[in-house]
Amino acid sequence: MFADRAKILIRSGKGGDGHVSFRREKYIPDGGPDGGDGGKGGDVIFEIDDGETTLIHYRHKRKFQAGDGEPGSKRRCHGSNGNDLILKVPAGTVIKEAETGKIIADMSGENRRQVILKGGRGGFGNMHFATPTMQAPKYAQPGQDSREMEVLLELKMIADVGLIGFPNVGKSTFLSRVTNANPKIANYHFTTLSPNLGVVDMDGGGFVLADIPGLIEGASSGAGLGFEFLRHIERTKVMIHVVDAASTEGRDPVDDVYKINRELKNYREDLADRKQVIAANKLDAVPMDADGETDTFLTRLKNEFEPKGIPVFGISAVSGQGIHELLLCVQKMLRELPQETTVFEPEYDPQVHFTGKSLPFTVVKSPDEADTYIVEGPRIERMLGYTNLESEKGFQFFQSFMRENGILDRLEELGIQEGDTVRIYDLQFDYYKE
Repeated sequence: MFADRAKILIRSGKGGDGHVSFRREKYIPDGGPDGGDGGKGGDVIFEIDDGETTLIHYRHKRKFQAGDGEPGSKRRCHGSNGNDLILKVPAGTVIKEAETGKIIADMSGENRRQVILKGGRGGFGNMHFATPTMQAPKYAQPGQDSREMEVLLELKMIADVGLIGFPNVGKSTFLSRVTNANPKIANYHFTTLSPNLGVVDMDGGGFVLADIPGLIEGASSGAGLGFEFLRHIERTKVMIHVVDAASTEGRDPVDDVYKINRELKNYREDLADRKQVIAANKLDAVPMDADGETDTFLTRLKNEFEPKGIPVFGISAVSGQGIHELLLCVQKMLRELPQETTVFEPEYDPQVHFTGKSLPFTVVKSPDEADTYIVEGPRIERMLGYTNLESEKGFQFFQSFMRENGILDRLEELGIQEGDTVRIYDLQFDYYKE
């Protein structure tokens, strides 16, 4: 099954905690602090793999996690860094923040490798906190928390030319004739359930051609399969609009062109303005009248669209009639257009989003005691366990911790006043502004 969308949960590694220890060797009774730093948590990295064509690997596994940093240890030993998590994706994959739909990164063009979530910074060991007045600090810095977010992966194919048109007009037959692709072909609506890519080899330069299935009236609103596949047209420079010139199903090909273009415009305003060539297909199936002449819609199509700058070619994907002339026209159009791949600009930066928001905590006003506020959180409780609040340096570290993680701001929002009581587990103190 072709997989062009996936929603996954990614998590960077937590930074290792700094270590509290003191040098203890024979003949050196007061060796001083020697607690080492914690290791950095692993990053979450997306990388293009040219051997991948779908996102199928992300359909069966949803959670991905980088390695945590190891804590520091005695004798100034640095904890090992956590292993980075490298997620391989096909070229053309767009990474979006799942809740807002904003683009984080487009894995296209020169952007072949990008760090999406950075691992937590390792905490400093107590060897960093020694001063002339505090020579035996009994506290170390905790490692920075991991970062977690849900992302949406969308594969938007990288093709120069897109084949568009209603089902059963011969797009797959056309693709199989002009490229090395081998799509399934049958006389049923929606036979093609996944986009097919092929390479057109021509003298003077070839191009990549994509068969975009599922377009029907209402596709831009989610009807049929159109909404699922319209995204694959977004990078194409030129579109070959295939219509049934024999009207084998009683459809009016002129009306079909207008309907499909309306769906393109509804999905994305600029799509209908892309360069187009109309391929009036199935000329081999057009019946002849009594005089041996063919009665086709080709003349109507030319009269309607060529004055608007859209070339019209009568072709037969079965016999090959008219196809070479059409491809030469497409090749000429591509030469006149910019050659670089369309790359979507980022709209969301996870590093900015997570700044100052990595510490989970709750701050509430006590329902039982007047002028008392209660602060709780797992990281806060751990921090109190290895911080010596009786020392000046330790208390300064505690104040910085409260300020940097937004706890003091939250107390201010709740209306705390100087002299009010703050309770953090077993610790209780009076609040005064710095």
